[in-house]
Amino acid sequence: PDATLATPADHAACAMLLRGGSKTFQAASFALPADTRRAATALYAFCRQADDAVDLGEDGAAELAVLHSRLDLIYARKPLPIAADRAFAEVVASRSIPRELPAALLEGFAWDLEGRHYETLGDLNAYAARVAGTVGAMMAVIMGAQDAAVLARACDLGVAMQITNIARDVGEDARRGRLYLPREWLAAAVAWTANNRDVAGAAFVGLYVVATVCFLPGLPLTLAAGAIFG
Repeated sequence: PDATLATPADHAACAMLLRGGSKTFQAASFALPADTRRAATALYAFCRQADDAVDLGEDGAAELAVLHSRLDLIYARKPLPIAADRAFAEVVASRSIPRELPAALLEGFAWDLEGRHYETLGDLNAYAARVAGTVGAMMAVIMGAQDAAVLARACDLGVAMQITNIARDVGEDARRGRLYLPREWLAAAVAWTANNRDVAGAAFVGLYVVATVCFLPGLPLTLAAGAIFG
């Protein structure tokens, strides 16, 4: 009923964002049926633009406030004349995306703006669930999933991908004044090594192990944390 919210030009603009932003995601999208691929591309475009607005804008807090207003209009089916907003509004309406999911994504962006640090793996998991688990859940809804266990697993996979990215980007994040490594892991690593240059490396390896465990069914994050620093 809401197929007219977005135009072919809007969808083409979203596809261009995907091509320019993630060759991996673009390649994976071709495994999806055409209508699912188009919806997934709209989701990517909205999330990509939202992330860039907060990360790269001159005033992240102001940009975040604008994003909340944009989300209000998307859920009111009156999106701003922005290709990603119109395409995402169409997806929200046709796939019944719960508003709590993109709202939680924006909450994660707010945590970045606050410069939060994470004491425990559980704290980091709460952040990753917002900025990536939500995207996994929205993707699952787009693909037709309704079972709670399936949606939870999609969220887990999003968290695993985020933790993998955190481990990969330790240096880049540090240069931007951000630290995502759990503080208690760093403290434990200090106790284990006489050379503080190895501290971040120890936590880095730990995060990779946790991310790998996240991809395996039925194994909770706490198992990996206990195995590394227990």
